[in-house]
Amino acid sequence: MNSVQLIYASSACADMRYLGQVMVPDPFMAFIVEGRSIAVLNQLEYARVCKCGRFDEVLLQEAIAEKAAAYFQKAVSAVRTIDLMVYLLSEYSTGSVCVPKDFPAGLAFELKAAGIDVSCATGAFFPQRVKKNEAELKALKAGNRASADGIRAAMAVLEEAKVKNGRLVHGGRALTSERLREVIEIACLKHDAVSESVIVAGGRQACDPHEVGHGPLSANELIIIDVFPQVRSTGYHGDLTRTVLKGRATDAQRQLVAAVRAAHSAAVKTLKAGISGAAVHAAAKDVFQEKGYATGRVDDHFEGFIHSTGHGLGLQVHEEPRVSPSGEVLPEGAVVTIEPGLYYPQLGAVRIEDVFRVGKEGAEKLSRLSYQWEIA
Repeated sequence: MNSVQLIYASSACADMRYLGQVMVPDPFMAFIVEGRSIAVLNQLEYARVCKCGRFDEVLLQEAIAEKAAAYFQKAVSAVRTIDLMVYLLSEYSTGSVCVPKDFPAGLAFELKAAGIDVSCATGAFFPQRVKKNEAELKALKAGNRASADGIRAAMAVLEEAKVKNGRLVHGGRALTSERLREVIEIACLKHDAVSESVIVAGGRQACDPHEVGHGPLSANELIIIDVFPQVRSTGYHGDLTRTVLKGRATDAQRQLVAAVRAAHSAAVKTLKAGISGAAVHAAAKDVFQEKGYATGRVDDHFEGFIHSTGHGLGLQVHEEPRVSPSGEVLPEGAVVTIEPGLYYPQLGAVRIEDVFRVGKEGAEKLSRLSYQWEIA
């Protein structure tokens, strides 16, 4: 008997969204049998998924429940998800399944108890997700347009803002991270893109790379703006970061920005198919070391270049392949971010991020956004 692939998840799961190319908010099961994808949907979702989804076959859950009830000799009302799975596996003449790493543990134990041999995928469940086709590239470019317009909207507000007692003021009120984040979210929504956890963090807050930022923004401090929206119609993301400053920068701040720009350029020049993510990361790291920007632990925090250079981008904000110290060889067609950064609480933080498609001879940039950062 041949093993089949089995997923049980909502379309919030990137693998399920990739398989069906349709949004279903509640968990459901899908099988891949001899290369064919088969979904099991209830009557609430059945007609829509038949019309809009890309499954090879869609089965009506209520009809399968009746057959499972007869198979197990129980009432239809007593049929559970595990019964549906076991019944269908018997129909597919298999006693073994391969599931993704995020498959529900409870269902996996129930399958084993029912005599099904359950194995877990050792790597990606759909390795082909790493290489993006033309439709995916189009979707990613749309996501990056949303990101770019979100940052442009924030820049426009910063250009209009005034400085009062060292704080930024806009529209007669203190300009806060929260207010600027709202401006960005609205701009992204105009692209049918939902942007959660937008980062607008200034000063010391920005030195924690995933701190979203809160409270009033100050003049003459570095502000990191990181926007990674998901386009609702496709599920694909954008991901861009710029660092800005309203007021006048110090020489030390300018040198910090210049170092990150140089590291970004070095990484992009290294980026091409057949090169490891580790080599691209090393190119950025080498620039920082040559310029004397140290990385390490200081008391209760870490400073310097404290994260990887980049990551894959697609149906997830962070996916394979990785551009990191342990990053593997990058295949042609992969899409990755390049986002080196430096973080020093006494000075501030800088991160610059763009998205690239990996090609045989180099990298194709999938975004358009100015690197202007010092706003008078």
